[in-house]
Amino acid sequence: MSTIEKAVEALEQKSRAAEDAAASADETETIVSQASRAQPEPLQPSQAAPAASPSPGATVSPGQGARPGSGSVLELPLKEFADAGMVTPFAPRSRIAEEFRAIKRPLLRNIERVAPEQRDGARLIMVTSALQGDGKTFTAINLAMSIAMEQDRTVLFVDADVSKAQAGSMLGLSPGTPGLIDVLENKGTSLPDVIRPTSIPNLRILPAGNVHERSTELLASQSMHDLMLEMSSRYSDRVILFDSPPLLMTTEASVLASFMGQVAFVVSADQTPQEAVDKALESISDDKIIGMILNKSHHSRNKLLGLGYGYGYGYGYGYGSDRQDATAEQGS
Repeated sequence: MSTIEKAVEALEQKSRAAEDAAASADETETIVSQASRAQPEPLQPSQAAPAASPSPGATVSPGQGARPGSGSVLELPLKEFADAGMVTPFAPRSRIAEEFRAIKRPLLRNIERVAPEQRDGARLIMVTSALQGDGKTFTAINLAMSIAMEQDRTVLFVDADVSKAQAGSMLGLSPGTPGLIDVLENKGTSLPDVIRPTSIPNLRILPAGNVHERSTELLASQSMHDLMLEMSSRYSDRVILFDSPPLLMTTEASVLASFMGQVAFVVSADQTPQEAVDKALESISDDKIIGMILNKSHHSRNKLLGLGYGYGYGYGYGYGSDRQDATAEQGS
């Protein structure tokens, strides 16, 4: 049994336990039909190409195209995205674009089909994983790009992996760009001050913000909870997509998940340990809509199982020290 099948089985067992404890449960959709808690929208079978991994010499460098000023338009490095096999407006019918089109449909339908009083929560979508290196940031950016290419959807992408801020780097933000942490510090910085419009009209970015010794703690604070409420009410026309820290690498990630309506959980084929998947899923409360995304899978497996996405992505150990170390070096 593959990792994704075991994860689906774990979700189903968790669902049955929750149903025994509660009189009823809302029907919801998830990204992969076998992982549903109710009657989900089935995901179309995918045969992903390993070419989605960055080609030799193709990089997405920090700060490319970024204009000065927190409110100025950020020119996204779309050519570098295309070279790296990512979703871009240049190739709306590419294989990876089609795959993310299949991933986003259940997420968007969930927003429309929940009760009106739950709709604000359903618009808060967190992309996460159990461990570092499973490809969640790559997945989150592609998902944001795909949703932003919808004619009637606007996306606010939040780089909530504040220790790494890798999403901001890939998107072309310069180091030190004000963002989420600056707002949470409650020192006079507001959301409109730091949200960046981009060269894709329907995509806005909330950067991670400046390095702070209490960055991760701020994610789990009352200020973060209040900010989530503000975002969901102030930007009621937007899908708010969060690139979260891995669930097993920081305790703040599970707190962040508690604020969400939907969780897109990325599993790396033949890499993420089954026990890590099980433990991470246990940290997500039963009232969340959870969808599983299988990353870095092979063609043969896709054909047999009808699921999985072949995104190439690196793997590393350790967490939370990159930006702090870089800041320390600059100050030495």
